[in-house]
Amino acid sequence: MYAAIMNTALGSLLIKANDRAVTSIHFLRDNETIPELLDNELTDQCIIELGEYFSGIRVKFSVPLAPNGTQFQQSVWQTLKEIPYGKTCSYGEIAKKLGNPKAARAIGMANNRNPIPIIIPCHRVLGSNGSLTGYAGGLDNKSYLLNLESKLPDTL
Repeated sequence: MYAAIMNTALGSLLIKANDRAVTSIHFLRDNETIPELLDNELTDQCIIELGEYFSGIRVKFSVPLAPNGTQFQQSVWQTLKEIPYGKTCSYGEIAKKLGNPKAARAIGMANNRNPIPIIIPCHRVLGSNGSLTGYAGGLDNKSYLLNLESKLPDTL
């Protein structure tokens, strides 16, 4: 397992990868224990791509991803990756897209367990009334990410 820390406007992110893909991005909390860090090409690529995203020059990521989760979670996370940059949708809309319109609550739980936030854009999912709802990185960070994406031209 490889790991690296990236400092951002949202605080420090702990990026983990194996030999094939990025496996998680975690918002570090104050006084949280940091594991021994040994980076690799994938953690370095992830830091570069996230830096470009935060600088407003990247709207799509190419770093390989390998989130660990159930088949249902994987299907939700794949659907999240299909939400266009700068756009949002509701949990209910994702449930309908997955063919189970009554699964909004389960979609919310899978969204909450997304191990690779930002790149798998769970921040783009809103409540049915358009309100900001749950985000593992905090609602302030969710708001920041949505605001960042709303300011960039669609042509990027």
